[in-house]
Amino acid sequence: MSEGNPTQTKTICIIGAGAAGLAALRAILDSPQYKSGLWKPIAIEARHRVGGVWLPDSAADIHPPSLPMTPLYDSLTTNLPHPVMCFPSFPFPPSTPIFPVAARVQTYLESYAAHFKLTPFIRLNTVVTDVRRASSKWAVQLNHTENSEFDFVIVANGHHKIPRYPNVHGLQNWLAGNKATHSVWYRRPHNMGGKVLVVGGGPSGDDISAEMRYACTTLIRSISNASNQDESQNFKIRGRLTGFGTAGDVFFEDGSKETGVDHCILATGYQVSLPFLPNSILHPALPPPCPPLPDILHNSTYHIFPLARHIFPLQSTFPPTSLVFMGLPVRVAPLPVMEAQAAAIVRAFANPETAFDPERETHDLLARYARLAHSVRGDPAAIARIWSVFQEDEQFTYQDELYAFAGRDDIRVPQWRKDMYAAKVLLRSFWVELERRGEADEWVKGVGEGPAGADEWATLLQRLLRAAEEWESNK
Repeated sequence: MSEGNPTQTKTICIIGAGAAGLAALRAILDSPQYKSGLWKPIAIEARHRVGGVWLPDSAADIHPPSLPMTPLYDSLTTNLPHPVMCFPSFPFPPSTPIFPVAARVQTYLESYAAHFKLTPFIRLNTVVTDVRRASSKWAVQLNHTENSEFDFVIVANGHHKIPRYPNVHGLQNWLAGNKATHSVWYRRPHNMGGKVLVVGGGPSGDDISAEMRYACTTLIRSISNASNQDESQNFKIRGRLTGFGTAGDVFFEDGSKETGVDHCILATGYQVSLPFLPNSILHPALPPPCPPLPDILHNSTYHIFPLARHIFPLQSTFPPTSLVFMGLPVRVAPLPVMEAQAAAIVRAFANPETAFDPERETHDLLARYARLAHSVRGDPAAIARIWSVFQEDEQFTYQDELYAFAGRDDIRVPQWRKDMYAAKVLLRSFWVELERRGEADEWVKGVGEGPAGADEWATLLQRLLRAAEEWESNK
C-alpha cells in the first residue's frame, strides 16, 4: 500500500480552500511529517479568496445558464449556533451573534487561515482541470495548461454549485421559458409575479419562502410528505411536486393542482460534481448492488462509492490512502466533521499500513450498505440518495471514531454540542425573536472574552435553551 521511500519528501495537493481544504491544510502543517520536512502541501483554490461557499459571488447579477460560484443569498445566516458549527479548535470571536450572517462566517474562515499561517500554502485563482494516475503519483493539471505531480491528493472542492433538478414532467419547458429557476440564482426577494411556488423542504427553502411570501400575493410551498395546509390567504403548503402544465398549472402527488403560478423557485439541492476526475477514476453512474464492492469508484451525483469512512476509496485502481475526499456527509455540523476527517487523513497518509485495514473497512462499509438497503427495500437509487445523509447522533459517533482512527482518543464530542445541535430549530426561532425585540446583542455581549473561552459559549447556549423552552411553552 505504501509507495516509495518513507523518508523522501511527499507532495500533497489539496483541491479547494473552503472550510474543508483549510482544515486539511492546517492538520498537515501541524504534523510531525511536515515539521521534519517530509511533507510539502499546497492548496489550490479557483477563486480570489479562501472561504468556499461562504465567499459571495462578485458578480451582481448572474442568470441561467451561467452558474454563480456560490448559492449565497443576501439574508443567509447559519442554521446552526456558531459554537456548534465552528472548528472546535477555533471559536468565533467574542460577542458574535449566535446565528451569524454569511459575511461573519467568511471573515471567520479568513481569520482561521491567518491565525494558523495557512496563506503561504494557498494558491488562488487557479482551477484544477484534470487529475489522473501517472505511475505511482497523481498528475494534476492546473488551468488546462500547467502540469504537476503529487503523491497525495485531497479532494475538498465542495458540493454546492451544480443544481439538482427534480425529474418531473414539464419542468424543462418552464426552465426554458424562465418560469422556473433553481435557488442557486436566488439572492433577494423581488417581483416574480403574484403567485410563486417554492419547491424543497431544506433550510434554503425555509428562508426563501419566508422572504418571498411578502414579495408576492400567494406563496405556495411544496415539501415532500407534507399535508396540504392553507396557513393563510397568501401562504399554502402542498406535498410532493409531480409536474408542470401550461398556463401556470402545477400538479402534486395527491392529485391536487394549483393554477396561475407565475414562477417556481427550485430549492432542490445540488449534485456531487468532480469534473476534474476522469471516468477511469470516477465512473459517473449508480454503483451496482453490493456485495461485492465495485472495483472502481462511482459518482451517483448523490454520493461517491465506495469510500471507507466517507473518505478513503476502496477500489483496485490506486492505493486507498493516496486520493481522499472531504466534506461529503450532509445534515451535519460541517466544520467539526471536517476537522475530524483531516485528523484521520493525516494519520492515513503517515501510516498507511498500520492505520488503514482494508478488510475491516470493507466489512464496515458493507454493513452500512446492508442497513440502508434494508431500509429502502434494496433500491440502488434510494441507497445512493441516503448514503451520505447522517441521522440523529450519527455524526457525533462518526467524529469520535475518526479521532480514534487518528490516534486521538483524548478528543470526544462533548455532550453540550450534541444537545444544542438537537435543539437547533428552537434556538434559531428564539434567536429571531430576540433580534425582533432588540435583545440579541445583549445576550452575547462579552461572551468568549474570558479565560474559559469556548466554555463560555457552551454556558450561554445552555442558558439560551432554557429561555427558549420557556418562551415556547408560553406561546
